[in-house]
Amino acid sequence: MRIDRRSLLIGGGVGVGLIVAFSLWPHHWKSELSAGKGEQTFGSFIKVARDGKVTVAVPQVEVGQGTWTGLAQIVADELGAAWETVGVEPAPLAKAYANPLAEEEGLPKGIRITANSTSLRAYEQPLREAAATARAMLVGAAADRWNVSPSECDTADGFVINGVRTVTFGELAEEAAGRAPPMRTPLRPAGKSHLIGQPLQRLDGPAKADGSWRFAADVRLPGMLFASARLAPPGGRLTSYNREAIAALPGVRHVAARDGWIAVVAETWWAAERALHTANPVFSGDKGLPDPRPLFEGALASGGAREWFSRGDYAGAVRGSRPLAATYYAAPSQHVGLEPTAATARVGADGAELWATTLAPGFGKANGSTLYPMPAGEPAGAAMESPAAPIALELTKATGRPVQLTLSQSSCQNHDRVSPGAMARMTALPGTGGITAAWAMKVATADGLGTALARLGEKGVPGKLGQTGLDGSVPPYTIAHVRIDAVSTPLPYEFGYMRGSPQREFAFFTESFIDELAHAAGMEPLAFRMSMLGGNGRLARCLQAATRMANWDGGGAASTMGIAGASAFGSCIGLVASASIGDDQRVKVHRLVAAVDCGRVINSGIVEQQISAGLIWALAQATVPRPEWIAGMPRVRPIGGIALPRLSDAPEIVVQIIPSSDAPGGVSGLGCIPLAPAVANAIHAGSGRRLRGLPFDLMATA
Repeated sequence: MRIDRRSLLIGGGVGVGLIVAFSLWPHHWKSELSAGKGEQTFGSFIKVARDGKVTVAVPQVEVGQGTWTGLAQIVADELGAAWETVGVEPAPLAKAYANPLAEEEGLPKGIRITANSTSLRAYEQPLREAAATARAMLVGAAADRWNVSPSECDTADGFVINGVRTVTFGELAEEAAGRAPPMRTPLRPAGKSHLIGQPLQRLDGPAKADGSWRFAADVRLPGMLFASARLAPPGGRLTSYNREAIAALPGVRHVAARDGWIAVVAETWWAAERALHTANPVFSGDKGLPDPRPLFEGALASGGAREWFSRGDYAGAVRGSRPLAATYYAAPSQHVGLEPTAATARVGADGAELWATTLAPGFGKANGSTLYPMPAGEPAGAAMESPAAPIALELTKATGRPVQLTLSQSSCQNHDRVSPGAMARMTALPGTGGITAAWAMKVATADGLGTALARLGEKGVPGKLGQTGLDGSVPPYTIAHVRIDAVSTPLPYEFGYMRGSPQREFAFFTESFIDELAHAAGMEPLAFRMSMLGGNGRLARCLQAATRMANWDGGGAASTMGIAGASAFGSCIGLVASASIGDDQRVKVHRLVAAVDCGRVINSGIVEQQISAGLIWALAQATVPRPEWIAGMPRVRPIGGIALPRLSDAPEIVVQIIPSSDAPGGVSGLGCIPLAPAVANAIHAGSGRRLRGLPFDLMATA
């Protein structure tokens, strides 16, 4: 496969592709793209070069989820391009690339953001329409050459075709780009798709395999210095440090101390880090709680809840009865990514420039700098914000030289914006035949994504829970009377966005409690769920397919199987987990069987990869011991001592994709959601222990 490496690096900020002359603009179709030599733009998403290469401008950040490949595959299929001629580049920071699903997802209008598995859902239609229009322009140019009707022509493999006559896209590009785009262009019928659904090789794969893919810490600029920093804990400030000790070390070029941080700039990062260690900075800060669970317990007990969702009359349905009840808890969890937080800045004649990772490029203030968003190596959401960026900008202005600031692994852990955590009091009233008649949840939590965006927009922490903090709290079942109450919980630590949250936490509460209700009613867990899924046929099919592939044994006494399902991001997933408690008193997962309905599949290979990766990531989140807290920060743990799952711990994973004609749904966060309840239900089936807390704690079972 040939990949346009130049296109892959544009916007990466390493001296190529950052400033391109605006000389070749189409006459009739407005474009936000700049065209290189021999290139023509077709709207704001597509460029075609004289040699036939097709470049797709992708608005979303590639974090390993395959977005760059999936979105390019949509364009290639609709356009009729040859896959080996397709490359990608980051779309420029312009309003044309705002996420179309932002308002629907409860996000700020006009934001460009990679979150909540929105990439394919948001951009499939705009990209198909752009590619169809470009195809019509290319066909029109060829039809004029041949003096035939455009309806007699088609495109395939990078050619416009009319019988035995062919002409390449590259040969037509200049002529076609000067044409007026048609007002309406029909999309290809589903039966004429050649690339959609195929497990095509990822465009980012070769560059990542050979090391040429550039992350934020890979940026290199002439004359660049390197910096390390220590940040104050929440509410704290720098109180002292040994400046003389820093001055005695070789290679140090600058020291900056502020209330909220201290940084050293040196010839190498190691020299800067060593100097900081020697300086022994001391920060003030509240001692804080070693375990935040009492905060959630207090929030649930204190009241102050507001109604988030209601259906029917829950209070009337349970009046005079004693509903079944259980309390579930999901502790705040760390991203535990391997990529360090890094940012590079420089100041030139045209102003400041910044190379940093962010999942919301262009949102909030960049302190007047030109931002070059970098691909992210941490896939779980920590890249939403970059605490290194503003410090790097200040350091480069102070030194007059480009500066790259990289936080140590310890600092990254200390200042990880964790998922906020949640605690829920679940109640339900069995109805006729065991079917649940009424369901309520009172949840204490905070809004991770909403808070991250508020910080980026410099608006402060949201005062109340909104859609982004409660998405997934409503059960996917047909229950007549439902009530969801939410308590916004003030927390003394910094929290933010995490992939699959809060849907992951709510699925753990819901699917675990559903399992409890099934056993209380004396019903088999699958049959119990199916009796309430009349309004959600997609999820019902996923559960049936997963249990069929797994040879579901009913999940009764002495079984090692548990099931769970979820509807999220426009997709559905059913999961059967086989798990047990090992001799070392740790949860051991043996096999995971998932069935997924994610609508119309763009790349089946990427779907399978993302579901499998999400399951493994969620397994780590469910089994790694929860962090200890000090001064409102997670206490640092060596990566090798966190007890992350190793290759030998990985279960067998089977993923089936259920064919669907629905619009494409999200999968990046989908696999994260049902893992914990499926495993917890399997442990209950085999041992009788009910796990009501995340991460799992076998010493705290009910």
